[in-house]
Amino acid sequence: MERLSRHGESQVTTLVKPFHISLPALSRHIRVLESARLVRRRRHGRLHLIQAQTAAVREAQKWIETYIAGWETSFDVLDQLLKKEQRKVQKQ
Repeated sequence: MERLSRHGESQVTTLVKPFHISLPALSRHIRVLESARLVRRRRHGRLHLIQAQTAAVREAQKWIETYIAGWETSFDVLDQLLKKEQRKVQKQ
């Protein structure tokens, strides 16, 4: 998503280059992003061109932001609980 946001529309073969995954594996990832409407695929002959859907990304960001406060609180509580358990173990 970051590469697509920076470079605009890109070929699938260009997107796979910096990663150590196969083209079919990347295609599966892209299909998931397509089903979430985060990217759009356009075919030009044999080329498959992928483009980030910025409006959908912003919508996803807003949704995530609504849950961040709760997640941070949960992680803080978990951190305190783990520290408490660690002190108990060290006392034994």
